[in-house]
Amino acid sequence: MKISGERELELLKKIGFTRVAGSEEEQKAAVLLQQECEKLGVSAEIEKFSIEDAVIERAEFQILEPFEKSYEVTGYKCAQNTFDRGVTVDFLYAENALEADLADARGKIVMVNGPLRLPLFRRLIDAGAAGIVTMEGDFRDKPEETDLSTRMLRRTLRAFGNVPIVHMRVKDAMELVAGGARRAKLVLKNTPLERTSRNVIATIPGTERSEEIISFGAHYDSVPYSTGVYDNGAGTVINLEVLRYFAENPPKRTVKFIWYGSEEIGLEGSWAYVKAHQEELKKHLLMINVDVGGPVLGADKASVTGVKELSEYMDYFMKIRGHRLKVSQGIISSDSIPFAASGVPAVNFDRDGAPGAACIHNRFDTLAFLSAAALEKTTKHVLDFGMEMVNAAVFPVKREIPENIVEEIDRYLYKKELSQIRSKE
Repeated sequence: MKISGERELELLKKIGFTRVAGSEEEQKAAVLLQQECEKLGVSAEIEKFSIEDAVIERAEFQILEPFEKSYEVTGYKCAQNTFDRGVTVDFLYAENALEADLADARGKIVMVNGPLRLPLFRRLIDAGAAGIVTMEGDFRDKPEETDLSTRMLRRTLRAFGNVPIVHMRVKDAMELVAGGARRAKLVLKNTPLERTSRNVIATIPGTERSEEIISFGAHYDSVPYSTGVYDNGAGTVINLEVLRYFAENPPKRTVKFIWYGSEEIGLEGSWAYVKAHQEELKKHLLMINVDVGGPVLGADKASVTGVKELSEYMDYFMKIRGHRLKVSQGIISSDSIPFAASGVPAVNFDRDGAPGAACIHNRFDTLAFLSAAALEKTTKHVLDFGMEMVNAAVFPVKREIPENIVEEIDRYLYKKELSQIRSKE
């Protein structure tokens, strides 16, 4: 079988619509993937799982002193609701959120730079913030040309506390700080609910060692506003092209192709899979993941979430094959994490866009900067390596996660912090 980037690009056009976790569009994409597998003579099942969500009913933010102005904001899903009249308190811009920044934060609405990750959130909670404001974008943004995302306060953070949180544009945040904002009002009303998301699973049994499994993974959901063709429609169609090869050339070991839903809200699909398939997981030798691809200008990489020997072997292998990609040992924030946390080594392939040559997590993630040739290039990397592993006379990879990678995963999952909280309960 000849790899066809044009075929991949055509499929990418079919799936290039917004596919938010738990939405009807995500379901539509799951059915489309199932049908594409079946066209190739490989049956596929759709496995459902529940995800956490919320409906934002009110999200308001207003500066009251020394001037009065209301700003467009979105509310954090699952953040604490205010009373109907909201919270009216003093306002503080905590630049670095260090002790000196937060010494006088108690009872105030605190605005911070950057994403709201656990260390920052804990400092704000410990400082007694009455509410939090985060920001995104660029001071040059035009509201009519950009979108303001709606974020979620995930369970991991809520284990340490909860307060009302809203999200605004950098351009607006700059204006209110320049204006000397010192008193504000915040209103948030949201209702938690559950939605259904889906994983799509196709299996090709091995001809010789069917009890040994190698899985190929990619998430197929997108963020709001985005067609998500770069992240991660590209990985989705690359794995379909790899499936096409193994459908025509039966593998020695069993191969599974899993397209995960709800990756964008916390790797929910891959976590659901490993939890639901604990016995089967013992047979998984390696997880091969593809997340982002296709930019005309960019660079291919492979991150090995496994032993150093695999990283070194893969580097040699790619050089021998003439593939130009950078290989390193480490983790990435993608669906390989739940597998590695369960003891299954992983290799993550991605083609990152060059600076200024790709857009992610916004409305500009479109086909405009992708090409069939770039998709084909990454597919060759994935397929060549996959063939080598799937059909190896003796499987060469240790099924273990080395200590340095375990430590990286534990930090990523905030295991130490969460264990401290549980020990106090």
